[in-house]
Amino acid sequence: MAETGVIGCGCRGVSGGNFLHPGGFSLKSCFLEQRTKRNRNFFRSVSMIPPFKRGRFITKLRYVTGNSRIFRHKRVPVFVMMPIDTFGIDASGCPKIKRLKALTVSLKALKLAGVHGIAVEVWWGIVERFCPLEFKWSLYEELFRLISEAGLKLHVALCFHSNMHLFGGKGGISLPLWIREIGDVNKDIYYRDKNGFSNNDYLTLGVDQLPLFGGRTAVQCYEDFMLSFSTKFEAYIGNVIEEISVGLGPSGELRYPAHPSGDGRWKFPGIGEFQCHDKYMMEDLMAVASQEGKPQWGGRDPPDTGCYNSFPSGVPFFEEGNDSFLSDYGRFFLEWYSGKLICHADAILAKAADVLRRRQEEEKSSVMLVAKIGGIYWWYKTSSHPAELTAGYYNTALRDGYDPVASVLSRHGAALHIPCLDMADSETPEKYLCSPEGLRRQIHDVSKKWTLHVTGRNTSERFDKMGLRQIRENCVQPNGDTLRSFTFCRMNEKIFRVENWNNFVPFIRQMSADM
Repeated sequence: MAETGVIGCGCRGVSGGNFLHPGGFSLKSCFLEQRTKRNRNFFRSVSMIPPFKRGRFITKLRYVTGNSRIFRHKRVPVFVMMPIDTFGIDASGCPKIKRLKALTVSLKALKLAGVHGIAVEVWWGIVERFCPLEFKWSLYEELFRLISEAGLKLHVALCFHSNMHLFGGKGGISLPLWIREIGDVNKDIYYRDKNGFSNNDYLTLGVDQLPLFGGRTAVQCYEDFMLSFSTKFEAYIGNVIEEISVGLGPSGELRYPAHPSGDGRWKFPGIGEFQCHDKYMMEDLMAVASQEGKPQWGGRDPPDTGCYNSFPSGVPFFEEGNDSFLSDYGRFFLEWYSGKLICHADAILAKAADVLRRRQEEEKSSVMLVAKIGGIYWWYKTSSHPAELTAGYYNTALRDGYDPVASVLSRHGAALHIPCLDMADSETPEKYLCSPEGLRRQIHDVSKKWTLHVTGRNTSERFDKMGLRQIRENCVQPNGDTLRSFTFCRMNEKIFRVENWNNFVPFIRQMSADM
């Protein structure tokens, strides 16, 4: 059954205006692609970040755009991500770097092993922790100096999420305290599921354009943070800092928190739940449904979608009946739900590209803007791909849900960062219809179509020879190109154990050789 039609998400666009569709009608702020060939190319035809010259920004930063030629890389630089508990909170409530002497020794060892650089998470909840627009960069100034002095490069991940769920709520980095104070009064600034449970790891994209944060919108908060970062570390950008990934959702990935870990609601391989029950998302859904002449579609998400730990079999919405994802209402809802996510990426990546461009005046060095997506590989072999649908990827057997994501990244010159590079289908439970390999192939296909650089990381901790060999093989794309870079997750004491180090060092040197 063909899936057609297009739904505007109803949110206010980056510029606040309307865009004109080539067919003659307008959709406010952003639009979702139809599955016709003409409209698949639509995002490429509308550029919000001029000017271009021969497919490249004329700035100090060398961006890759949808029209740029990607040169083949035969070596894959390896970044090692900092330990998950790099930062702690002292008795006074202030952030600090933990185990500084041990970290210094570890950096030197990694450099000697041939590691190219270090991936560092730059937390909103550390830098702008106490007061709005009060940015404290001292921890990162110290950390970047240590990394630079060790002769290592940097991948910087700007993190607008919390990781407290990884510590059972008793540690980790929260959102800024002043954001949490607002959330204590108004829990609808966070995502909510159908049972009203809120997730305070990331702001709902329903508040992207609402001035709820001391007169600023969420997107303006992210922009101000990026501006402050680029000002403070201008001397590092394009020199020590080679890659900057911008957080777009939970764990920094462009997705909804449909599969929350750490609070007992979800466990693998549950299909997850739709996350659109905060009042701002529901108001938007009602407005868009009314615009479509179907107000009855605006008061709820789809019925019969199961729960977090359901399997797709026996869940009507994810099968092929009258009220399924193939129905008129099912397509309407999924277009809206995934479209909100596309608008979110569009708005933030536009700001990020603009911030970086403003800090550069002439082409002397390069930095790569990066966007991360989730690796939702379970139930991939079903026709409905339910775990991807709840995460916001409208990807089914009949529709390529990653194509509109790639088109937005291409328009803003961002590379695509994928997980699961350590995984093979044969290592996943067959009964859960998993296919990390199929997911990677699909993403490689759309990245080739939109001429995107691809970077990646492992999902599980692997130090065994087979796992490291699998990573190395997966860093070579089907067309013979290699990934632009690989991030190993992550540094900890295990990596330096003799049996693991003896596998890790040859892996690094093989990645650094001509592959």
